[in-house]
Amino acid sequence: MAVGGGAGTGRVGCRWAVLLLLSTFFALWPLLGAAQPLQVGRDFLIAGAATAEQAPLRACSAEALARMRPAIEIAAPEGGWSGAPQGVGVFNVFAGEVMIFHGDRQVCGDMQDARTRDSRFRAGVGLVVVPKQGTVEPIRVAWESPLKPRWIPTVHLAAPSPLQQQDTLRLVVRTACVAIALALALSALMGFATTRGRDFLIYTLVCGLLVVWQAVLSGLSGYPEPWLPVDGHAPVWMVSVSALSYAVMGWVLWRMCGGRRVLRGSRPWMRGLMVVLALVALAAPFMPWPLLAWMAVALDDFFTLICMTSVGIAIVALRRRNFQALDGLVAVIPLLVMALADLMDNRLLVEFRVEAIQVSVTWFLMMAAYSLNRSLSQLRQQRDEMRELADTDTLTGLPNRRAGLRQLDHYLREAKAGGLPLSIGFLDIDLFKQINDNYGHDGGDQVLISVANTLLTGVRSRSDVIRMGGEEFLILLPGIGADAARPRLEQLREKLTVQARGLKHEGLVVTASIGLAELQYRDNDVAGLLRRADNAMYQAKRSGRDQVVDARDIREVP
Repeated sequence: MAVGGGAGTGRVGCRWAVLLLLSTFFALWPLLGAAQPLQVGRDFLIAGAATAEQAPLRACSAEALARMRPAIEIAAPEGGWSGAPQGVGVFNVFAGEVMIFHGDRQVCGDMQDARTRDSRFRAGVGLVVVPKQGTVEPIRVAWESPLKPRWIPTVHLAAPSPLQQQDTLRLVVRTACVAIALALALSALMGFATTRGRDFLIYTLVCGLLVVWQAVLSGLSGYPEPWLPVDGHAPVWMVSVSALSYAVMGWVLWRMCGGRRVLRGSRPWMRGLMVVLALVALAAPFMPWPLLAWMAVALDDFFTLICMTSVGIAIVALRRRNFQALDGLVAVIPLLVMALADLMDNRLLVEFRVEAIQVSVTWFLMMAAYSLNRSLSQLRQQRDEMRELADTDTLTGLPNRRAGLRQLDHYLREAKAGGLPLSIGFLDIDLFKQINDNYGHDGGDQVLISVANTLLTGVRSRSDVIRMGGEEFLILLPGIGADAARPRLEQLREKLTVQARGLKHEGLVVTASIGLAELQYRDNDVAGLLRRADNAMYQAKRSGRDQVVDARDIREVP
């Protein structure tokens, strides 16, 4: 025994020694290979290739210069420029080109085509210049006439690094809003594929339209390359897409705020409004510039009116205890606050107008998705409640015949698949007509309820006791053979007689006849099993009632 133990210990020691050597080898391997030259594909990767393409900075064309307003001048600080790099960013230009120039440096950029802009600026048109120390030559900035009077550009002068960080933050907010809208659209599309609900498809289309609107508004339609044909037609796109967006947003707000109930008969008006806005969208490409500019302002003012009306409708709906209107109220408040801030020329809104609009629209889409999903949950709950009512006996609360037969069929298939026993008891209350005659239908109902409650004490699940109709009940005993089921049914038969005495009806005696049947190998459906239990129950009645009869003890009646 000692020798065997020593050999085993030696083998274990060898294994540990091998593991230690391997660990040391792999630990030292990087050091052993440090002297080797780096190889492409093994130690690093090189992507891309050399190019002869020049930087995207370009000068403005004569046509663009003719459309621009006189340039503004950013004066040098007192004492002249410091000689440090100066970053200039121009944001919130929704149409046309922007020119920034100083000395011999000039850039002309279009928000709808990122290829025309300095790659260091993604959310606006920017330029980094290095004025000579002590010089006072101003930096000049020019842009085309804004589409809307209050939608003015924001010119930001700062050190290049902070300015580029702010520019990147703006881009992150804009792309995040579009990404959220796309995710909501995809989720709704999957919901439509699952439920075939029309509201999911409508919501998907709404998300898609607002994605296009945000892309045109923020310039993402031209990033990194133009993927929408906006080139040179940004004002038309703004008016057309805004009209369609306001139409669908107004419709959704009207529904979410409870407009169908508060303003009865308003549905035709809402449909007419959507048609008018759709016609405006279609007519936008044919409008002259003055009419296009007027229509852009009119659409904004009209949408402000829609938001204010939606708030009023939601308040009325809430006073009528329609709490679903709270979703619409929460959805519209950011839009209304932004619209009112616009009317007051709020400086913060002017500076971050694009981001404010996109965040408000994204919040609107999220609340609409929440309201849609909650409505779907309520519909499912109502459907489940209706199904439960359709499958439940209203007097006893037990499953009715249809639900009971479905449950029995489920147990039968499980028993056949798993080779398990299954027994049922078919119960009929003895002389129930006399009970109704002597104690009235109220007394008969009390007996039925008492019997139902008693039978539930002998089964594992409420769905295992079924009221088949009248005074007949079915007791399901899955996983139990007839030999074990019979004493349980006997106990229930005796117990229901005792429980009925608590009804305190003088002279009332409740008994029951029960037919017991067990699943047999030749049973392919519930019909044969039910027939044997029913025959056994009638045999119990013919034999004097108040007893349990096993179907195996009688000759089956075809």
